Amino acid sequence: MGFPDCMIDCHCHIADPQFNEDVDDVIQKAREANVKGIVAVPEFPSDFINVIAIADRYPDIILPCLGLHPVQEAKEDGKHRSVTVEEFERVVPLIEKHHGRIGGVGEVGLDFLPKFVQGENDKDAQRKVFKCQIDLAKKYDLPLNVHSRSAGKPVVAWLKEHGAEKVLLHAFDGRSAVALEGVQAGYFFSIPPCALHSPQKQKLIEVVPIDNLLLETDSPVLGPDKHIRNVPSNVVVSCDIIAKTKCMDPADVRRITSENALKLFPRLKDIIEM
Repeated sequence: MGFPDCMIDCHCHIADPQFNEDVDDVIQKAREANVKGIVAVPEFPSDFINVIAIADRYPDIILPCLGLHPVQEAKEDGKHRSVTVEEFERVVPLIEKHHGRIGGVGEVGLDFLPKFVQGENDKDAQRKVFKCQIDLAKKYDLPLNVHSRSAGKPVVAWLKEHGAEKVLLHAFDGRSAVALEGVQAGYFFSIPPCALHSPQKQKLIEVVPIDNLLLETDSPVLGPDKHIRNVPSNVVVSCDIIAKTKCMDPADVRRITSENALKLFPRLKDIIEM
């Protein structure tokens, strides 16, 4: 039996506080849009318990991931800043406690946007935490769900240097030549709905083979309208822009990206009816 005709949102912050008031409705609309799986990722340690709780609440559609984002919550001055090794060490027991049920380690990676990086020390700390999380994923044979803002080339180089093989590069904003290095390494790239208005994302869709593409929303951000909260049902926009850019039937995009998602996140088979 082949993969069901459906879509999978491979990177979504469904446990974000922006969904606190209407998450039931958001999930229902995702189901109605033919979304059969949502890979839920946290950013901050305070998100971990919420990601697990929402996966417990909707076990037939949500696959949780756990990992520490390279940018962490604001200090007293109100500015977000780079992650520290000490912060990662504090969350290791939580990740290891749930390693048998999570779909991957994420959201992890590098973020070299100048407002989050004060100097090389911040970059070094991000690299150290990223390597630790790569090692943790390899220890438990889990894929990585990776962030790479303003750091596409360093992220791909770091992943390859440290032997990462199961990788999703979400909303990749690097150059196409760098993306193709990731393709050569067997990495996957997920496309958010904002690709509708992004020449860079459309170029990414052009150069990356369909067998290396996945769907995502990154809800509640990166939607088709940046002024409106993004939701998992908008994954259909990602599907349609891939189909249009690659001159494919949307049904084929749904099928292939879903098959790709199952290859990278095999625990999806526990929540999706085959």
